[in-house]
Amino acid sequence: MKKDKAKENNINIELDESIAQGLYSNLVIVNHSPTEFVLDFINVMPGAPKAKVRSRIILTPDHTKKFINALGENLNKYEKSFGKIKNFQKEVIPISFGPKGEA
Repeated sequence: MKKDKAKENNINIELDESIAQGLYSNLVIVNHSPTEFVLDFINVMPGAPKAKVRSRIILTPDHTKKFINALGENLNKYEKSFGKIKNFQKEVIPISFGPKGEA
C-alpha cells in the first residue's frame, strides 16, 4: 500500500536540452512584495557599460523559504566535500566595474 502512495507522489520532470545548458550569473537582485519574491539573475561582464537580466524566477514566500533551506543544505554538503568557502568582504559592485579604455 505504501508503494502505491509513493508512485502517486512521483513527478516526471523533463529537462529540455537548451535549458540543461544553464546560464551563468554572477549577480542576483532580489525584490519582494507581500505575495512573491522576484529573483533577477544577471551576468555582469568587466568593462561592459550595462548588463541584462538573463533569467527571472518568481516564487511564493513559502517556496522561497524552501528554496533557501535547500540551498543551505546543499551548501553544507558542498563544504563537507570540498572545504569551507571563504567569506567575502561585503562590497558594492559597481555596474561598470573593470578597466576603462581611454584614447
